[in-house]
Amino acid sequence: MEINIEIGTEYNYKFRFHQDDVINFAKATGDNNLIHLDEEYAKTTLFGKRILHGFLGGSVFSKVFGTLFPGNGTLYLKQNMSFYKPMFVETDYVAIFKVIEIISEKNRAVITTEIFDSNNNLIIGGEALIKHFSIK
Repeated sequence: MEINIEIGTEYNYKFRFHQDDVINFAKATGDNNLIHLDEEYAKTTLFGKRILHGFLGGSVFSKVFGTLFPGNGTLYLKQNMSFYKPMFVETDYVAIFKVIEIISEKNRAVITTEIFDSNNNLIIGGEALIKHFSIK
């Protein structure tokens, strides 16, 4: 399925992470910070419970760009991210993507990348630069 990419195009993706995702991310990255893995330790922190790795949360952007919007063949060229609030396991989130610039001669687009919780709080915000054959 080809998606028409133009300024203003928006794509939303609902998701959640599980503790197994956190454990696997810790294994893959070597980031074994106890705030992600140890409930007793995490209770002593300002969050009161375990939180996701920030980049695990942001990894949803890669999944969407590579498989859903615009999908297969996307080259992920650049990403900036700001982390505003922690993310937690077994919690519903929505990632919202909005095309804000098209660089047609290079088949590129600048897209805002944001994650919100179910209370509409901004959790992660940023922008990505991608390249895809469907961008004209």
